[in-house]
Amino acid sequence: MEFKNNKPIFLQIAEQVCNEILEGRYPEGERMPSVREYAAEVEVNANTVVRSYDWLGQRDIIASRRGMGYYVCTGATERIRQSLREAFFGETLPELVAQMRKLGIRPEEVTAALQAPDAP
Repeated sequence: MEFKNNKPIFLQIAEQVCNEILEGRYPEGERMPSVREYAAEVEVNANTVVRSYDWLGQRDIIASRRGMGYYVCTGATERIRQSLREAFFGETLPELVAQMRKLGIRPEEVTAALQAPDAP
């Protein structure tokens, strides 16, 4: 995993875990990799993963089961999706609209691009 300088590594790892949950790599109710396993996978110190897992635990995304490890919480997918939607509409979209205005891009052009057969 390549890390960016503009955000703490533990948050970048937490975002990665959230994306993996959304992609179905870690389904709700299923066990997560241990702290050591995940640290080895992303090549960071285990303490950094502990911070990430704690952060996710505070948001009811994952939970620790004594002696069994970490598990994805029921409803985690929807909580993640809702949080990302709020960030999109609160941060990303306003920046996008401002950029469109600077460049003179009309909403119809964006709609046409989104509806194109080769749109992402």
